[in-house]
Amino acid sequence: MSRFDVLCIGNAIVDIIARCDEGFLVDNSIIKGAMNLIDTERAELLYAAMGPAIEASGGSAGNTAAGIASFGGRAAYFGKVAEDQLGKIYSHDIRAQGVHFATRPLESTPPTARSMIFVTPDGERSMNTYLGACVELGPEDIEADVVADAKVTYFEGYLWDPPRAKDAIRLAAEIAHKHGREMSMTLSDPFCVGRYRAEFLELMRSGTIDIVFANADEAMSLYETDDFETAVQKLGKDCKLAVITRSEHGSVINTGQERIDIAAIAIDEVVDTTGAGDLYAAGFLHGYASGLPLEICGKLGSLAAGLVIQQIGPRPQLSLSEAAHDAGLI
Repeated sequence: MSRFDVLCIGNAIVDIIARCDEGFLVDNSIIKGAMNLIDTERAELLYAAMGPAIEASGGSAGNTAAGIASFGGRAAYFGKVAEDQLGKIYSHDIRAQGVHFATRPLESTPPTARSMIFVTPDGERSMNTYLGACVELGPEDIEADVVADAKVTYFEGYLWDPPRAKDAIRLAAEIAHKHGREMSMTLSDPFCVGRYRAEFLELMRSGTIDIVFANADEAMSLYETDDFETAVQKLGKDCKLAVITRSEHGSVINTGQERIDIAAIAIDEVVDTTGAGDLYAAGFLHGYASGLPLEICGKLGSLAAGLVIQQIGPRPQLSLSEAAHDAGLI
């Protein structure tokens, strides 16, 4: 028996979400659709310029953990916050959603991370992230008993930016595989892939990572190709299981021997794409840890992603377990 279905490791970030027009992005030199790392000065400048905003606990892997819990799964999370107001908000939120979270907070600077997310009328989100306390996540924050007791450990590619987090992830992988568990990662962002392409490929080809999540742009960036099918085929050869999302075109699951195409669910309106990939991973991993067929795992991912893009914010505002039951998936 395992205590947890999925352990998620990531940057613990409070999202500050505001709507804006395309001109705002241009005027403030924001790269649309990307995650831009910023310093303290830039964070203060953008915060002063943004309109009315919603504050919500976020961070890619944190969103995935919350999604798994909403499906009724047993989720745990490792992420670093500071002993400050935003850190207390983050800790409260993720625990209130039913996720095990016991990472020791920083008692001093830097402060808890925050990401200013600007949502344009087409629902696309552009993230501007100050990592703050996240950069202090290290091997000492890896709770060996939790890793050993989780069927799958999942982490975000963004963790390759804070230097000590790499050592933490490699330690987690060693513990997970020693106990017959699996490691999974999301490539996170095409720009992140560009920074760490060789290292990500080494993680996959060495067997450190068993399951890889990517969107189409990230997959093509990984192999420096403009052809989606080429990227799908290469991913299938480089890891045990590859899952590639394609927005309204659904997703592709590739085991190297088998390919499964999953349709996106029908939606009424795209409100905010923040967290779409995170929630897809939540649905898929919940199904996978539950031993469901890969096709059902993909459909659970599509369901969660389709629901979250019809709301503001990356954390599910309704029960994904009930939604999955109503859809006849569980």
